[in-house]
Amino acid sequence: MKSLYIPKDVRRVFFGTLNTDRKLMFKKEFDTSYVGFMVDGAKWLVENTDIKLVGVVYLSIAAYVHSVQYHHVLLKSREIIRVEGLKLDGVPAGIYSLNCLPLRLVGSEASPIWCILIR
Repeated sequence: MKSLYIPKDVRRVFFGTLNTDRKLMFKKEFDTSYVGFMVDGAKWLVENTDIKLVGVVYLSIAAYVHSVQYHHVLLKSREIIRVEGLKLDGVPAGIYSLNCLPLRLVGSEASPIWCILIR
């Protein structure tokens, strides 16, 4: 994570991974070999950046074997929103304006959203 040089003033970041190249979102079965965050990566984000929203391409932001520990790190801070299941095919790396439009579900802790990137 440190090698990415995420500037202090960045608040939202989407990570493109090999999950896109492997077209995991189009497979019928859940693939436990997806690329996701490890616990140390989550801790680094919480402790060293001002990020408030993290997004990835696949159904979970945490690596399969680190899922519970990863979520504990992020939930402990209670400030970082996770966005999972993104489709970033053909989206070049860069700085974008982001709008997330959630579906309002009363009494729910999560919701499907539309994320719109504007260059």
